[in-house]
Amino acid sequence: MSEASHDQSGGPAHRSVEMGVAVACIIFGIVTIYGSLQVGIGWGPSGPLSGFFPFYLGILIVLASLMNLKSAMSIDKMREFASWSQLGQVLKVIVPTTIYTIVLPYTGIYVASIVLIAGFMIWIGKYTWYKAVILSIAVPAAFYVMFEKWFLVPLPKGPIEYWLGL
Repeated sequence: MSEASHDQSGGPAHRSVEMGVAVACIIFGIVTIYGSLQVGIGWGPSGPLSGFFPFYLGILIVLASLMNLKSAMSIDKMREFASWSQLGQVLKVIVPTTIYTIVLPYTGIYVASIVLIAGFMIWIGKYTWYKAVILSIAVPAAFYVMFEKWFLVPLPKGPIEYWLGL
């Protein structure tokens, strides 16, 4: 064991996490199958109906998840998945990214990206504020030129982008 792992203790059991993920995937597969049945899984005049592929994909998801659930039951109950401090590090990325995806339709991709990049650079990367500001503006600006000007692919815009005429 490394020294860093000596001060970290506790955390969810590996078996519980594996079983939880397997059950969540089973539920996802069942929802996929149910939705596919609602729109039709057979063949229409022009080929397969819109639920045809998702239906069989849902069945594969359920079957694979059942195999994962069976496999998870053989994992040692005492084996730790990760320490709470390690999970905290993961949440430092997941929570801001989730907020980013929620606010993106309202702020546009460019403003949300500037805030996310600058926030990550300052908070997690410990960069100075001026480097974070420069890079957090430069990256979305480069994406704007690439996608909007060169490839002619519009990305989601918010009120500030519309106000700036982008």
